[in-house]
Amino acid sequence: MDTVWGTLTVFFEDPFWVGIFSRTENGRLSACKVTFGAEPKDGEIWDFVLKNYRRLVFSPSVDAAVGALPPNPKRARRTAEKQLMHAGTRSQQALQLQREAGKLQRRSVSKAQKEAEKERRFALKQQKRKEKHRGR
Repeated sequence: MDTVWGTLTVFFEDPFWVGIFSRTENGRLSACKVTFGAEPKDGEIWDFVLKNYRRLVFSPSVDAAVGALPPNPKRARRTAEKQLMHAGTRSQQALQLQREAGKLQRRSVSKAQKEAEKERRFALKQQKRKEKHRGR
């Protein structure tokens, strides 16, 4: 049976409040970063999750060690505080992979656009040369 586990970590990253959605599925972790702006209230976060979760673009997944749920609330609180202090290194790795993939995609698109523009200019130049030659 597939196990899917998700967490949302909200923290202040000067000057905005940021949320990192982490999704662990079959031992693979992927993450998504969302900027909230002003400090979000619990209700606002809940509404955001309900309305926008399906539209979030998660990073490519990376291997992650899947652990059991914390056995008591005190331990859960301690681990949550540690996560806030470190902001999830695996999540950061997943976000970095997502940024790099977007960068490669943007580079290839811009390169294709530059090449098409170069070919268009060359064709215009050739056409002008032919028109000048004909008109003598």
